Amino acid sequence: MLFSDGQLPSALYTAQMIRDAEARLIASGEANLCQLIDSAGQSAFELLQREGKLNSKILVLAGYGNNGADAYICATLLLESGCDVGLYAVERPEPGEGISYAKAAFLAAGGHQLSDYEEALKEAEVVVDGLLGTGVKGELRDPFAEMIVALNRYSLWILSLDVPSGIDVDTGAGLLAVKADVTLTFGAPKQGLITGKARDCVGRLWFADIGLQEYLPESKVLNIAHRLTDLGLRARAQNSHKGACGKVTVIGGDIGMAGAPRLAAESCLRAGAGLVAVISRPEHLAVVNSGRPEIMFWGCELVDMEVYQRLGWADILLIGPGLGKHDWGYNLLKATGLSDKPCVMDADALNLLALEPSRQSNWVLTPHSGEAARLLGISIAEVEADRFAAVYALQAKYGGVVVLKGAGTLIYDGKVCHVAPVGNPGLASGGSGDVLGGIIAALMAQGMPKMEAASAGVVVHGAAADLAVKDGERGMLACDLFAHIRALVDKI
Repeated sequence: MLFSDGQLPSALYTAQMIRDAEARLIASGEANLCQLIDSAGQSAFELLQREGKLNSKILVLAGYGNNGADAYICATLLLESGCDVGLYAVERPEPGEGISYAKAAFLAAGGHQLSDYEEALKEAEVVVDGLLGTGVKGELRDPFAEMIVALNRYSLWILSLDVPSGIDVDTGAGLLAVKADVTLTFGAPKQGLITGKARDCVGRLWFADIGLQEYLPESKVLNIAHRLTDLGLRARAQNSHKGACGKVTVIGGDIGMAGAPRLAAESCLRAGAGLVAVISRPEHLAVVNSGRPEIMFWGCELVDMEVYQRLGWADILLIGPGLGKHDWGYNLLKATGLSDKPCVMDADALNLLALEPSRQSNWVLTPHSGEAARLLGISIAEVEADRFAAVYALQAKYGGVVVLKGAGTLIYDGKVCHVAPVGNPGLASGGSGDVLGGIIAALMAQGMPKMEAASAGVVVHGAAADLAVKDGERGMLACDLFAHIRALVDKI
């Protein structure tokens, strides 16, 4: 049975967990390898039919693993349906059981293998990518590398089987990978398909249930893209007042960076916080209050007792937007650290934390990959090579809840990892992270636990971007999200 993106099971798995489930299913006697290959090939055929591609000129590319076997069976079904289909295969001297079975079925149906994939690509309209599966690790070798480069040169509609060839399904990384229009993954959703480089290669993700579900273990990695209503924000009582709806103090905005705390503060208000105050440079009063008089303001030149009182007044602190890395921001970060209040830390607060690491249980850290690299003392490339390993390492080192932002944001509390494949490239503009920090702080101030607030905040932020993008991706501003945050938070 086929399931579209919005119907995907929430549990995500590694390749090894799925291989183990396949082995348990086969050992049970309920299915054998050839039946699983048949089921996968049939699902691929059905998806091509659903997408209206059966009247196109189709090229099937098959590797020599079980992923290639799935491609052979799909090509066989296309042949039997009278489609215009050709198949090019990468073979090795000693084929396995699956590929031998599937190739024999293809030849028995009257199929023949093409000898030149470059010429076939020039004539094709649709490509079924069955070159590489879940075993991919590291840099690709030829002929696969040269074939993927050639395939990506053409404007063809591509269906990738199980995974876009070249993507590591455990990490989402891939230096060179097929850019598919649709990916049909088999057996169980893979955790790497919805984060990192994979987000640029998977296209629309479909899932085919081939009978593994009861043989899969419990997963502690969950896709939360479509979760809002079950993340735990309690309804407001009719006699609510502003003081009971959460108080947030936003700390940031060194010289020349007044906009960052302003965006974070309005985001807090739009996400439902009852009262929001900003501690910033005195000269930033006009910018912070302009057009938004609901924000309270305290000008700070030096950390004094008034600053500590403002910190003590809040239920939640948000520090980092525009904080800077000079003495002014450093001293405010130290003052925040002396407070016992739960805290959301973003931007330069994270860069300062990287210089003097500490571990706490009551904060939410929201790094992008550059900040994560500084916090871990590694390169950005190393972070992106395995985003799951990076978020696990960040939480182990710093504690609390860690939100590793990016394409397929990861949220981890030391127990469960949530993956949120939401949002779009329109978020790649200044201030977007400030808005996210504001949403998370507001939800925490309204009583949501850290993990739930961080997860819901990421989903609201991404969903708001997906609504705002209807007016255009390029040129979308962080403040364009405000119109949508309010409505989305009401659905939690």
